[in-house]
Amino acid sequence: MAEQSKDFDISKYQISGENYEQTIVIEETGDEVKVTLKPMSWSRRNKIVSKCLKIDGGGNNSFDGDYYMKECLKEMIVKAPWGPTTESFLVSIDERLGKALEPLVPQAFDKQGE
Repeated sequence: MAEQSKDFDISKYQISGENYEQTIVIEETGDEVKVTLKPMSWSRRNKIVSKCLKIDGGGNNSFDGDYYMKECLKEMIVKAPWGPTTESFLVSIDERLGKALEPLVPQAFDKQGE
């Protein structure tokens, strides 16, 4: 097993596992909603991205952004005033709440990957 450098603090790069609160604002109504989130690991985000990618035999790629957004929100939101963040909840909300939730989701790709 490789020895860890004493100058490198791996704990700075590991998810603490602690949940955190964030307040989202629904712009059109001004409502403030407090949600509790759990951090998503780099590996878990990549797994969701992989499930969203479709490559056909002709080399064409597609990405299901709707699935990505919903899976990330279901994974990340652990407490919200609406109760569990489920598939049925997410397909029932309007654009105002949906747009307020979007910034919570980590980018699927960097600018080079778009």
